Amino acid sequence: MSVSIEGGCLCGAIRYRATARPVSRSICHCRTCRRASGAPSVAWSTFHLDHFAYTQGTPAQFCSSPDVVRTFCGRCGTPLSYRNVADSGTLDITTATLDAPEDYPPTKETWIDHRLAWEPLSTATHHYPQTSGS
Repeated sequence: MSVSIEGGCLCGAIRYRATARPVSRSICHCRTCRRASGAPSVAWSTFHLDHFAYTQGTPAQFCSSPDVVRTFCGRCGTPLSYRNVADSGTLDITTATLDAPEDYPPTKETWIDHRLAWEPLSTATHHYPQTSGS
């Protein structure tokens, strides 16, 4: 069964499409994600690269740490993706940039050791002190 999951940045300069459902859905509380997004945590949907493509525009990119490439819209600044180059098969997309983010709720929260004390944890997700390992 083919799917089409689409999304993009705030200004519309960058659009993307996934043709398979996410392999993982999470909320990350790590310090790096917080600083890169300017938010207390970031929801991510992970897709296999062979089922993902940018359909309009080319995002800007930067290395936020060794082996990690993040992308964003160079026009409006919307954070779009995270990719660990050591894992060449997947790409994490910011769930809030999906056209229908409510269809892909997180199932786990990672790096809760870094969580801001005033941000509550969801009772509907699994919690991991650091990475979930998947």
